[in-house]
Formats: sequence, structure tokens, C-alpha cells
Amino acid sequence: YHPQTQGKIERWHQTLKNRILLENYYLPGDLRHQIDAFVDHYNHRRYHESLQNLTPADVYFGRGQTILKQRERIKRKTIETRRLLHRKSAA
Repeated sequence: YHPQTQGKIERWHQTLKNRILLENYYLPGDLRHQIDAFVDHYNHRRYHESLQNLTPADVYFGRGQTILKQRERIKRKTIETRRLLHRKSAA
């Protein structure tokens, strides 16, 4: 076993450990709750740059392309709106 061959999961464990060590836990249930909260946050709320700023849940459940297309539409609309505002102010 070599940690270098398991890079992604080793990084995940390091992130979990660093987050968990920030607080004190007085009961085993407190620790379990914090671990569950971390896993939920990591998989469902935290955007991952390596996944094109999607959550792992978005990718796993096949929502990734829909979200990326929606972001692209919003970006194009924003750029067009800014161009129109700039043209009006320059005129």
C-alpha cells in the first residue's frame, strides 16, 4: 500500500481530518454528526474546480451538462446586457 497511488481518497481523508480537528467533541454522537455533515457538504454543496465547479452529486446524478449549459446561457445574456448598457452610455 502506498498513499501516492490513492491520491484522491488520501486528499479527501486529509480534508476531512483537518475539518474535524477544528472542534472538540465530547460525545461519539457529536463526532458522527460532524462527519455526516462534512460528507454532505463535500458531496452536495461544495463546488470542485476539478469538476468544472460542479458538485460531485451533480456529476454523479448526471446534472452536470445541464448546469454547465445553463451557466453558459446566463453568461452570454450577461455579456450582451453589458454590451448594450455600454453602447447606450457611450452614445
